[in-house]
Amino acid sequence: MRNLTRFILLLLLITLLAGCGGGEKYQAPPANAEVNVAVSILPQQYFVRKIGGEHVSVLVMAGPGINPLHYQPPKGQLEALKERDIYFLMGIPSEKTWLASIAEKAPDIILLDSSQEVDKSNGDPHVWLSPQRVAQQAQTIAQGLIAVDPDHEADYRANLQAFLAELDKLDADIRRVMEKNNTAGKTFIVSHPAWSYFAQDYGLTMLSIPENATDAQLQALADQAKAKGIDIIFYQRGFDEKSPEKLSQMLEGGRVMPMEPLNPSWEPNLRSVSMMLARSVK
Repeated sequence: MRNLTRFILLLLLITLLAGCGGGEKYQAPPANAEVNVAVSILPQQYFVRKIGGEHVSVLVMAGPGINPLHYQPPKGQLEALKERDIYFLMGIPSEKTWLASIAEKAPDIILLDSSQEVDKSNGDPHVWLSPQRVAQQAQTIAQGLIAVDPDHEADYRANLQAFLAELDKLDADIRRVMEKNNTAGKTFIVSHPAWSYFAQDYGLTMLSIPENATDAQLQALADQAKAKGIDIIFYQRGFDEKSPEKLSQMLEGGRVMPMEPLNPSWEPNLRSVSMMLARSVK
């Protein structure tokens, strides 16, 4: 009986270990389109699909729930890049740590920085949160797709024009929301400084919690918040969530609220963010 019990326990252990190992295997999306694309972050997938339509398949390096700043692509994902025609980079810092492995595993993939024509402030990479700057990126994406698949150039150009019109409307709608709520010059506080271009575009002031913030730094920020009547601290999931909570506790009626710069539903997310900020900035 004792030997039988040991045997059963051994079988259970082997099954558990096999399950854990299988769960780590990377499953790439099919690479069966006219242009098989790789991108770094989820919002880029939205842009590429808008322009590429039915002609593209998109692999996202840092997918849902992943913090791209600390992400290291698994071997299977790097291997999957062999089947991709073009990789649209975004200029985020972590890409620099990936490039050597990408060059080794997928030496034939075309690398194109979709943010290369965008005017960046102090090297801030968060240019995907500004509709005006996304319009510049869209032009580069369209050029890349046409270079790889000239047979569908007309489709890419038509889709580009449609997307640019959507971006113009989104920009105008956000401006109307801000004007209606008289937000000019008002302030919001975030845990991660991803929204500076959005703030610049729509006349807001963004304050951010310093990385590894000390109690003194949080107190200084709390004093600024109290002076302006700010009681909402916006945070990004997957980054430092303790400091925003601590800061909110320093404010009367303070609370935290998520605001996600990597939401894959890019346009609905920006519309939602604009409404949140319009109602909360002080």
